[in-house]
Amino acid sequence: MREPVFTGACPAIVTPFDESGAINYDVFGQLIEQQIAGGVDAICVCGTTGESATMSIREHIAAVEFCVNTVNHRIKVIAGAGSNDTSAAVYLSQHAETSGADALLHVTPYYNKTSQLGLMKHYEYIAARTKLPIILYNVPSRTGVSFTAETYRALAQNPQFNGVKEASGNFSLLAHTRHLCGDDFYIWSGNDDQVVPMMSLGAKGVISVASNIIPEVMVEMTHKCLAGDFTEAAKLQIAYMDFLDALFVEVNPMPIKAAMNLAGMNVGPLRLPLCDISESSLALLKTAMQRIGLLT
Repeated sequence: MREPVFTGACPAIVTPFDESGAINYDVFGQLIEQQIAGGVDAICVCGTTGESATMSIREHIAAVEFCVNTVNHRIKVIAGAGSNDTSAAVYLSQHAETSGADALLHVTPYYNKTSQLGLMKHYEYIAARTKLPIILYNVPSRTGVSFTAETYRALAQNPQFNGVKEASGNFSLLAHTRHLCGDDFYIWSGNDDQVVPMMSLGAKGVISVASNIIPEVMVEMTHKCLAGDFTEAAKLQIAYMDFLDALFVEVNPMPIKAAMNLAGMNVGPLRLPLCDISESSLALLKTAMQRIGLLT
């Protein structure tokens, strides 16, 4: 039986940029250390929240290598390596493996969309060219394509596919996947506002946006679920709902970077086409942060 890459909380870590638009590695190192100090179980680098879509290949490879070296085996490092170009996904995967990453995160190929058969061929092609465990990533609101439970079952026959980051919000898909794939294909929540209900259906934790700024909360929430204490975990989920909602008042990672900058974490600007959130969204975010003590 395969073991999950991690259980608990894993930040989808932001990529800090300086005012010139380059990666700010001094701040990046500080963010990684803050997450480790907060007790997270893994770090996911160069995902959606890390603005991987606007990184050059060279920057992507360098950011993964920096994260791996900074973490230095203290926790697991999951490298985002997804692309709508299968050959590019292989290239990023192989470089992540060479860098020493522990696992890969592969989003469904966006824009091209493809069929369920195309999805299977895409992932099987990648898996044959790297030895790392692969976490699939289902986020149809961004990619325009979703896995079916039957496709999960087919891919799960290959033990290299460790499981899936589910960000579809489709609880029926989650339940059917658990039914068809059993306990040997793992699921992680990709939505911070759905951690507890997803873990009550068997998810192993969360790959989290909110952990960038409240790692201790996300660790406590997921670890209470893993211990079977869903009542206390639900209290945390509910207490932070306003803030979790505010982090998605506009497209991620625009609000989380705004929140981190407000909190003095100096993560810098976004890369176009992402831009600063509106004044009305910023006011809502500030209010939500004040309610949980992140702003005075």
